[in-house]
Amino acid sequence: MGDDLLRLVFTTCHPVLSTEARVALTLRLLGGLTTEEIARAFLVSEPTVAQRIVRAKRTLTEKQVPFEVPRGAELTARLESVLEVIYLIFNEGYTATAGDDWMRPALCEDALRLGRILAELTPHESEVHGLVALMEIQASRSRARVGPSGELIILLDQNRAHWDHLLIRRGLTALERAEKLGGVRGPYALQAAIAACHARAHTAAETDWPRIAALYEALAQLSPSPIVDLNRAVAFAMAFGPAAGLELVDALSTEPSLQGYHLLPSVRGDFLAKLGRLDEARPEFERAATLTRNAREREFLLERARTCIRDTSGKS
Repeated sequence: MGDDLLRLVFTTCHPVLSTEARVALTLRLLGGLTTEEIARAFLVSEPTVAQRIVRAKRTLTEKQVPFEVPRGAELTARLESVLEVIYLIFNEGYTATAGDDWMRPALCEDALRLGRILAELTPHESEVHGLVALMEIQASRSRARVGPSGELIILLDQNRAHWDHLLIRRGLTALERAEKLGGVRGPYALQAAIAACHARAHTAAETDWPRIAALYEALAQLSPSPIVDLNRAVAFAMAFGPAAGLELVDALSTEPSLQGYHLLPSVRGDFLAKLGRLDEARPEFERAATLTRNAREREFLLERARTCIRDTSGKS
């Protein structure tokens, strides 16, 4: 493989394990994530993740799985799990689940390194290039996502002059490679195309939100999930107004996997605030603040709640 860590990722993603167990074990042993962080990434309980990890270790021991490099069809079979592992590691670095820091840059760098190496080793796999494109473009915003005191800055408020344009060019090049390989675009290539819409917009106002909404529609058809639906609601709100987004979010209010997910009330609060329903928005932001375990994100959400109070007082 030319990289011991990547070899280990493929080994822990052995087909004797379920997909969930492969990802959990690799994130725990090689990604350096805690059981709590993995649970948050999967929107499942900590005991569930802990059981997956214990059972995965036991299975690998019982089956006497060798430390070896997969080849041919076996490599392809494991690729989906490997891509998922790399992306989850990147996500934890991009937006830390818990702690005092908004980002954990070292995890982003590790995931990018693994993705780039994997792209060199599997040049004809479009989804590998799609994942690399997605990570490169998202990583390009890193410096603009954090203020002087470590506070988070949302995408629409970022100074785009601080984006890393070398990483953007790398990302767009990787996306072009993925698209040139043809076939149906996979979930990573679709997400990279969404990221590219942001990267190509010189200002937030120039963002092609209708195209982003259409891409999320395609992603929801290809890889349906509550998280994709929540992101689709945000895109619809930006493209067609907050009322359209609120309707989609309200449809997710009974989704079991989102009940403890802080971004559901956060997004709903944002839509309500934009509609001028500040008395309803404030408790949504406050609830979101109680659900997140990241200190920077909690501060941001509580400030949004306080803004609702101030704005309401100003109108009375």
